[in-house]
Amino acid sequence: MTRVALGLGCDRGTPLETIEDAVTQALAQAGVGLEAVAAAASIDLKADEVGLLGLARRHGWPLRFYAAAELAGVAVPNPSETVRRYTGTPSVSEAAALLAAGADMTALLVEKHKYRGPDGRNATVSVARIHQ
Repeated sequence: MTRVALGLGCDRGTPLETIEDAVTQALAQAGVGLEAVAAAASIDLKADEVGLLGLARRHGWPLRFYAAAELAGVAVPNPSETVRRYTGTPSVSEAAALLAAGADMTALLVEKHKYRGPDGRNATVSVARIHQ
């Protein structure tokens, strides 16, 4: 069975439901189900983000937070100057997924799925295959 790691980014205060919708869509794009998720990760700026913490708790996923400098050291296909301005790294979701998967960018099944919820909040999900 394919095992994956999720990289998660979101606006401050994004509700759990919006993040969950983004994850569901990204996993569907990757062709895997919730049962394939072995880990989730984000930037340490989001360590107190209620929606992310709730999502990991709901599904029993380990949730790891990386420092901007760690994330910035990961080669990704879609770096963003906007993300760098706000977080200090050009990538949160892609880099976090790759670090959590222990892989390089060839393992990305979903590069950067962006979702704007009905609440107007944004979530970004990347999915990386964990090498067995």
